[in-house]
Amino acid sequence: MARRRNDVPDDLGRRQSTIKDVAELAGVSLSTVSRVVAGNYPVARSTRLRVQRAIEQLNYVANTHARVLGGGPTRTVGFIVNDVRGPAFAAAVHGVEQEAARRGHICLVATTDGDPARELAAIQLMREQRAAAVFLIGGATDDAAYRARMADIARSLDAAGSRLVLCGRPALGKDIPATAVEYDNEGGAYALTSFLVGRGHRRILYVGGDPAFTTTAGRLAGFRRAMGDLGCPVDESLFELGTNFTRESGYERVGARLSGARLGGARLGGARLSGARLGGARDFTAIFAETDVIAGGAMAAVFDAGLSVPEDVSLVGYDDIPLAADLRPGLTTVRVPYEELGRAAVRAALDRPAVRSEQHQTLGTYVVIRQSADGPSQA
Repeated sequence: MARRRNDVPDDLGRRQSTIKDVAELAGVSLSTVSRVVAGNYPVARSTRLRVQRAIEQLNYVANTHARVLGGGPTRTVGFIVNDVRGPAFAAAVHGVEQEAARRGHICLVATTDGDPARELAAIQLMREQRAAAVFLIGGATDDAAYRARMADIARSLDAAGSRLVLCGRPALGKDIPATAVEYDNEGGAYALTSFLVGRGHRRILYVGGDPAFTTTAGRLAGFRRAMGDLGCPVDESLFELGTNFTRESGYERVGARLSGARLGGARLGGARLSGARLGGARDFTAIFAETDVIAGGAMAAVFDAGLSVPEDVSLVGYDDIPLAADLRPGLTTVRVPYEELGRAAVRAALDRPAVRSEQHQTLGTYVVIRQSADGPSQA
């Protein structure tokens, strides 16, 4: 006797339900159930709801391994980041995870510690797992070799039905099948530098990372462009570059400046500098810290030198992580919508039209004014 629609199989409690059970209960074909589960083919709303009800009644779990063998993408996305502990990275990752979960996807996570070989290995693993999209979060060292490698990866993922997503990295070019969602990195630095110059500062100490790194390159470009547009000479001796984006780096670089001991690329081993060593003359009136984390260390170094922020030295950061509002005085900084960056990247990747070309969008940034910056000291 044929089973009627909406009749649950009598032996369901003794075995795992199958796609055939779902099809029979919903009164549709096996291919229709597959399309509803995969979510990659249009199905009439009434039919889709009927299949979804049958899936719930039967407690059916799709066989992901079978889907991988069949060549289709799974309901997973992968994200790769240098270090999940960084506040800015964490916010972007949270945005990716939340938006992916809302769409019924789970996340695979990999960290690279800045190692390109680990990044490549993680991408390959996620490709083998048939992730629907692979997100690379944060900046990178941008050169010809990097772009060629990323272009090959994008084409490889595209051929597998997946998508390479650059989140907070520059786009690769219009002929590359990748999605790029970034923020106005250079524009934020331009606006922040203009703010300092507008307060009367001309000698601004810039503390940042490696100029070959895309995050640093964009912020440096905005800083230099603003100084030039506003008629302020750029003194190359006022750049402290090559930090590793930590509080310790900010403390060491600014502490060494205030003590008159140039560090170059060296480190002080994270040791706290005494107030006596920090008593030297200073050749700047303001500090542009490339991240809020660096700014936190810089502020501590200024205080340990017996100076005040902003009365003696003005200080600004970049990112507007929670730390920025908690510092005293509150840190003037650039707001980057990191969580929305992650969410927008997921939407762009999973809702993309059926085209084999680049997608590119840029989110805005703006200056958040707090109490850490004022006019130059008259002392």
